[in-house]
Amino acid sequence: MSTQPEPASGRRSFTAALRVYTERRALVMIALGFSAALPYYLVFDTLSAWLRASKISLEVVGFFSLVTLVSSFKFLWAPFVDRGRIPILTALVGHRRSWMLVCQGVIMLGLWLLAASDPTRSLGSIAAFAVLVGLGSATQDIAIDAWRIEAAEVAKQGAMAAAYQWGYRLGIITAGAVPLLLADAYSWHVSYAAMAILMTVGVVAVLAAPREQQHTIRPIETAGIAPAPARDALEWAIRLAILSFAALVLGSGLAANAGIFANVLRGIGAAGAADAVLALWASDARVFVQVGAVAAGLGLIALVTLPLPGARTRPGVYLSSALVDPLRDFFSRYRTAAGLILALICLYRIPDFVLNIMNPFYLDLGYTLTEIAEVRKIFGVFMTMFGVFAGGLAVARYGLLRAMVIGALAGPVSNLLFIWLALQDHNLMALFAALGLDNVAGGFAGTCLIAYMSSLTSAGFTATQYALFSSLYAIPGRLIASQSGRIVEGAARAADAGGMLTGIKNFIATYAPQNFATALERSGVSPAALGTGYVLFFVYSALIGVFAIALSVAVLRRQEDDARVPDAAAAAVKPAH
Repeated sequence: MSTQPEPASGRRSFTAALRVYTERRALVMIALGFSAALPYYLVFDTLSAWLRASKISLEVVGFFSLVTLVSSFKFLWAPFVDRGRIPILTALVGHRRSWMLVCQGVIMLGLWLLAASDPTRSLGSIAAFAVLVGLGSATQDIAIDAWRIEAAEVAKQGAMAAAYQWGYRLGIITAGAVPLLLADAYSWHVSYAAMAILMTVGVVAVLAAPREQQHTIRPIETAGIAPAPARDALEWAIRLAILSFAALVLGSGLAANAGIFANVLRGIGAAGAADAVLALWASDARVFVQVGAVAAGLGLIALVTLPLPGARTRPGVYLSSALVDPLRDFFSRYRTAAGLILALICLYRIPDFVLNIMNPFYLDLGYTLTEIAEVRKIFGVFMTMFGVFAGGLAVARYGLLRAMVIGALAGPVSNLLFIWLALQDHNLMALFAALGLDNVAGGFAGTCLIAYMSSLTSAGFTATQYALFSSLYAIPGRLIASQSGRIVEGAARAADAGGMLTGIKNFIATYAPQNFATALERSGVSPAALGTGYVLFFVYSALIGVFAIALSVAVLRRQEDDARVPDAAAAAVKPAH
């Protein structure tokens, strides 16, 4: 993508902005989004139903959900997608599309192997095939994102991101419903075999996709480094071992689950260390342990990519070129604004991430599972898709950063609507209104952020830089979201204890006495106190969003200032008439 700042002016007409959605590239993105969501949710969500139906314990079922953590580490092998050429296919269909086709083949193979497996007899094989699908899915995501960025200019990235998310949500619906219906009518084997065949939607999309611009592969300078096969092999083994350990620590922190970490330790004979790790993850200080694990994992990954002090070796140069150079390129292009931009990426979606306790909130308010499903899973999906569409339109109409500011403002405002919902009687229209507007805001903001992160990449580093940005924005959200329930119940207990929260508690007891009737049974607090906890939580989620608004405005102003500098310089040297 271009490294120049987006012009501060030059808005498109509404019709021109809308026309972007009818282009061939945008239509292809819908099918690619579908093929991205299908395998992810088949191993993350639907597989758990198959395992449970096969009488596998909940502990093991939960363990399988960790397979999808592989997507958090895709930045580690994204450089290979940037640099690696697929024999024959790359020459025929282009760099990005060749990678997509290979990944789709891997996914179809993995799903077919899953279809031929039996969880009651070969649970280990099921796990291996699920990992295969997860790796293929994550790598396909890398290639799709890179193609999307390289196939359209910055002004059209909002529409491309919106089309991708439409397809993605269609994939979620398909992966969540169709396999269950097929399994009920026929068998799980038929169900997963059908899903493998359905991946041909992605293959057709790749073949129909326009070829991206000529791909640039950045050279790796190894001149002057004498070959040393034995030493290089040893260094590679050590670096990759450290990298694997770092990924294990990082994943345990992100998942708030050290089960795999402990099993690996036991496998190498360190049972005592395994027990200590599990005890740390279960302790009262687990949130600090979790954050520390993420920081340690990222620190080790950064360390392993650096050259050896005072010595240039081929492994050091390769890893530095693959993982450090993309970051160096980003900081060299954006200089003093780089830190501001990264902070914006990290904080932009946190108001949405922390709302990971909404199903309990709706249940505590007295809504039934059927009501929640109808409003959230059906109406909510359509409202999100409308928000996605509006976000893409705003990017095309007003420009990236102006749309980002709107999205940053919409998130906290929509979160405050849930305070209003908490004070209502059992009212489905109120639930429709609050949840619908929140989903519109989330879809809008998500599209703007995807388009913005896409605009920050540069030729040759597209896949690696976007994978780094997408991992970066997800990590803080996951960590902060893990504390949502504790914040609600902690504030509720404080309200029951009296003090400064008594006024809010009394207000809720007066104006919504019938709400949160099951509070004592579920959380051990009074109904009004639980309502107080939720109210304070939604205020907290909105206040977090203020940082995103401030950063969006700051980056917009910095961009406008940068755009004025060339204009001022040009005016200064313009000859007089």
